[in-house]
Amino acid sequence: MIQQKWKPSVSWFKNAESRLNHHLSGLFGVSSLAWTGHLVHVAIPASRGEYVRWNNFLDVLPHPQGLGPLFTGQWNLYAQNPDSSSHLFGTSQGSGTAILTLLGGFHPQTQSLWLTDIAHHHLAIAFIFLVAGHMYRTNFGIGHSIKDLLEAHIPPGGRLGRGHKGLYDTINNSLHFQLGLALASLGVITSLVAQHMYSLPAYAFIAQDFTTQAALYTHHQYIAGFIMTGAFAHGAIFFIRDYNPEQNEDNVLARMLDHKEAIISHLSWASLFLGFHTLGLYVHNDVMLAFGTPEKQILIEPIFAQWIQSAHGKTSYGFDVLLSSTNGPAFNAGRSIWLPGWLTAINENSNSLFLTIGPGDFLVHHAIALGLHTTTLILVKGALDARGSKLMPDKKDFGYSFPCDGPGRGGTCDISAWDAFYLAVFWMLNTIGWVTFYWHWKHITLWQGNVSQFNESSTYLMGWLRDYLWLNSSQLINGYNPFGMNSLSVWAWMFLFGHLVWATGFMFLISWRGYWQELIETLAWAHERTPLANLIRWRDKPVALSIVQARLVGLAHFSVGYIFTYAAFLIASTSGKFG
Repeated sequence: MIQQKWKPSVSWFKNAESRLNHHLSGLFGVSSLAWTGHLVHVAIPASRGEYVRWNNFLDVLPHPQGLGPLFTGQWNLYAQNPDSSSHLFGTSQGSGTAILTLLGGFHPQTQSLWLTDIAHHHLAIAFIFLVAGHMYRTNFGIGHSIKDLLEAHIPPGGRLGRGHKGLYDTINNSLHFQLGLALASLGVITSLVAQHMYSLPAYAFIAQDFTTQAALYTHHQYIAGFIMTGAFAHGAIFFIRDYNPEQNEDNVLARMLDHKEAIISHLSWASLFLGFHTLGLYVHNDVMLAFGTPEKQILIEPIFAQWIQSAHGKTSYGFDVLLSSTNGPAFNAGRSIWLPGWLTAINENSNSLFLTIGPGDFLVHHAIALGLHTTTLILVKGALDARGSKLMPDKKDFGYSFPCDGPGRGGTCDISAWDAFYLAVFWMLNTIGWVTFYWHWKHITLWQGNVSQFNESSTYLMGWLRDYLWLNSSQLINGYNPFGMNSLSVWAWMFLFGHLVWATGFMFLISWRGYWQELIETLAWAHERTPLANLIRWRDKPVALSIVQARLVGLAHFSVGYIFTYAAFLIASTSGKFG
């Protein structure tokens, strides 16, 4: 067996500065620069009908003036003569010669961002990352030491403790802390990807493929939810296994643990406020419709959000402010100096940049806020109480997941950090349900030119159940019927299968360990009286799932079934309408 001569030591993995430098410059910087290179040398020429291949890549100039403008400092020449609004993608008709632009808005035909804008963006990002990768001190004695930076972060005045002292070693010696931070960052980024892939589509023509748009948004939001809850799980494991109170005395971590009651109770009242008020509004509106007086609904216009959209240039609300004020300097400069395509794009109905919002959006945003705050409450409580609570001060000695501490201490069931994670995943899935329902319904009404249906029906719960879920499941339940089947039959089948998997979860979530133990004992008794079963001797008695295992199996079925069910609904209802 060939062994490599160089084996990395543990200290090599704890060399945070070198890792940051390499990841910032090498991973992000060089790859962003390489992507700019691909866009400028291959993608932009192809969009203009010129195909760069292995046989001609040395002969094709990406820009008529080559590298001249770069060396003479006339970089603005690279932005001159962009593609015209009549450009036919993939042909030279209406094409320009610019390679790095700041046009803003979308290509009128592909409805995606201008490739030359994307190239410019990645070049700028590459520059920033390449510089950032030279910030930290390695073998050469120049640059910042992260430890020195953190040690120096002490709040002035002395009343807020020792700031970031001790954090460097705490983070560097705990893989769970590092994983928690990485998952938190990646989770937020994934959710932002979901948001930006549809509102600022980068790929040509992807905005016109509605099923792909819906699937990509939903996929990235689900992934983001799981990754973000995972961040808190590993944060809790850090507090149980790796946290050292002496090393972190009076720093931000210790102070967070010291006033955890204030943090948890704040999250608690925020969740309660959102829950009672949002559900109260929805239920009030349902009652008004049920009594035949829809005009008595409480409909709140999101005026602050509308004001922000107007400030960015959306004119339909009638606010005369910043970019929506035609007399203002910002508006006039925007026409000539920066992003001339932005104001056109933001006021067109053919994209999802700033969707027009009303009372239905106001309500559903608060429902989503309720879900987010409740999920956060459960996760934060689980992590901050992971080391111990007034009820169970020695909790950290029991580890990350324990079912109960026996009959001697009542009320110790369901309080491990694992239980908090387990409960939070249900709320996370719930929240992502509301997020994806909202996104999908708003967009299918928009794409069908029927946006008033969303505006009128989204202000009460029956509207969501009837006009979104039930109305859009008609294609799905006719995927196969007595008269035959169609192209949606596989999704119709998957819809049923998803429900089956989801419902199986409840068998494990509701019937707990004692039930299964008694059932298994009965089965063991039956096997002992069966000739075939007695051919194999058992050394020990089979034991049922533990509570922790049963919850994991139940949670897995619940989540997988839920995702299968909604995926089938989403894809069938969208492709059934738009192909």
